[in-house]
Amino acid sequence: MSKTSLREGQMIISLPESCLLTTDTVIRSYLGTYIAKCQPPPSPLLALCTFLVSEKHAGDQSLWKPYLDILPKAYTCPVCLEPKVVNLFPEPLKAKAEEQRARVQGFFSSSRDFFSSLQPLFSEAVENIFSYSALLWAWCTVNTRAVYMKHGQRKCFSPEPDTYALAPYLDLLNHSPDVQVKASFNEKTRCYEVRTASGCRKHEQVFICYGPHDNQRLLLEYGFVSIQNPHACVYVSAELLVKYLPSTDKQMNKKISILKDHDFIENLTFGWDGPSWRLLTALKLLCLEAEEFTCWKKILLGDIISDTNEKRSLVIAQKICHYFIEETNAMLQKVSHMKDEEVALINQLTLVETLWTEELKILQASDEILNSLQMPFR
Repeated sequence: MSKTSLREGQMIISLPESCLLTTDTVIRSYLGTYIAKCQPPPSPLLALCTFLVSEKHAGDQSLWKPYLDILPKAYTCPVCLEPKVVNLFPEPLKAKAEEQRARVQGFFSSSRDFFSSLQPLFSEAVENIFSYSALLWAWCTVNTRAVYMKHGQRKCFSPEPDTYALAPYLDLLNHSPDVQVKASFNEKTRCYEVRTASGCRKHEQVFICYGPHDNQRLLLEYGFVSIQNPHACVYVSAELLVKYLPSTDKQMNKKISILKDHDFIENLTFGWDGPSWRLLTALKLLCLEAEEFTCWKKILLGDIISDTNEKRSLVIAQKICHYFIEETNAMLQKVSHMKDEEVALINQLTLVETLWTEELKILQASDEILNSLQMPFR
């Protein structure tokens, strides 16, 4: 909460470098000599995760105990959710969630030799300390809470970018898509600074913005969904794009090829303001009649080819929208039914339910907009 009203450009928080937990912190610690000797060199991410697990294991002996105590005990990133819950995700998110799980499992497997080299530091077996669940907790801590802070390349680390900094207290500030902030490490003051770019009234909660992310990205990276998120959208796959187009169109393969060549086959979405320009443009090209086909370049430049083409693309967009509304309602029913049966998973299922509910609101808004866009052609 802000004790005073904050004007645009005013400092929200300034955190000295000494308070940040970075790879510098790790190198200066008891882990430093082990990192320097390790071959192949560990990644900056592994160094941070190892330090977090080790310090958590140290308990009261850790200088970082006050910070570790306020960190979540568990996370809600997809990698932490039950597979049966992840299975309820929209298809694009489900694929990314499975990639995330495979990436973290690979991260754990490839780190075991490094953990074994640390055995002289511990009386207990390192396999018990650096378990999969312990590393998963540390990975989620860094992934969901770290701020961006660039460090120079060091020989003791693998070549991956060293850009993480954990910022105690600062990372308690919640996300809002409606605020704007400027956040970066100030080389002159040697502090990580966050300034408001939108102001904040006295005694209101102070928010920061993690970036203009849609809800699927927020859930994937941070484990939450933002209500009424202006950046939220529903993704249309290439398969669904052609679902309601005539299978007799002999130029369909050529049209799909053009869309792929000009990067118009991905990031096609419905949003709060209706179908995106990219989605409508792709549909207009796909709806071209044989005699109009030579005009495809004009479509990509935003030109109108004919009233018939405009109308057809809007009709197809609405059919896709209706398909999504039907599928979303069916999925919400399925989630509701599972909440009654899987009481232990109620929190995870509520998270998925929130995502689908927000997507339904977007689709309903898009449907109304598509109705009004078609009015001139009726």
